Amino acid sequence: MSTFDEKNSQPQVGPFGVVRDGDDTEKVTVMIAAFEGWNDAGDAATDALKLMSEHYGAREVFEVSPDDFYDYQYSRPVVRRGLSGEPKLQWPTTKLSKASVPGTNLELVLLHGWEPSYKWRTFTAELLEQATTLDVDFVVMIGALLADVPHTRPIPVTLTSDTEELRDELNIEAPQYEGPTGIVGVLSHMAALAGFPTISMWAAVPHYVAQSPSPKAELALLRQLEELLRISLPVEPIVEDSEAWERGVNELSEEDPEVAAYVRQLEEAKDTVDLPEATGDAIAREFERYLRRRDDRG
Repeated sequence: MSTFDEKNSQPQVGPFGVVRDGDDTEKVTVMIAAFEGWNDAGDAATDALKLMSEHYGAREVFEVSPDDFYDYQYSRPVVRRGLSGEPKLQWPTTKLSKASVPGTNLELVLLHGWEPSYKWRTFTAELLEQATTLDVDFVVMIGALLADVPHTRPIPVTLTSDTEELRDELNIEAPQYEGPTGIVGVLSHMAALAGFPTISMWAAVPHYVAQSPSPKAELALLRQLEELLRISLPVEPIVEDSEAWERGVNELSEEDPEVAAYVRQLEEAKDTVDLPEATGDAIAREFERYLRRRDDRG
């Protein structure tokens, strides 16, 4: 789908009804949610959300009461010190922030949280009540999981949805997972039951380099969000970090013959399954991304 119609140069509506140069168009509000911990291998999802929050200058609009939902012996508060050395205590909590995307009709509600210890149903109900108050139209849950994927190949990002209309529009599948789930899965399910069209987006992080940060997985999520929301994000520093991260993992794997052999095995399996990257659709997506960046810089 092109950003602009070539015949009349009129903005074309993207997924969710997002329009570039659409300030006078009816607003579309998308909530993007990520949680620290079990749902976020390598901190890829929460790092992506933090970048978006800083880039758009999101302002906090709501915070859950942490004493109601968190066990501080499990999710411990953290002491941070600023440049002056003054300590600041950070409690595990969940916050909602809001931002507008310039040059579009898109409003963002960014949900950054910690998986709660107690009362998950009350917790999700409280967040969805706030989503209703903030006129959220769509929900995008993002996470990262450990998987048998090689660090030398593009990080896979899987999109699924319980909403039939979104599956048809985006050509994605319904979720097939069965088994234990985290707060990302619970909130996604409850949001869909509450009538919010919902998408789940998961990046696969190589399990043998699971430690934080994971810039290549963060970059994969950011690029998928760019495509989904028809926006441009300042990913250049993340691209550099991703390349440096890959070089570092290459050096470490080469020092261990068993790890090197395992990586080659993963590469062969990945290359056998994947279609060539240089398909018409892949080229079209890269060209759309280039056009958006050129327009934003202009």
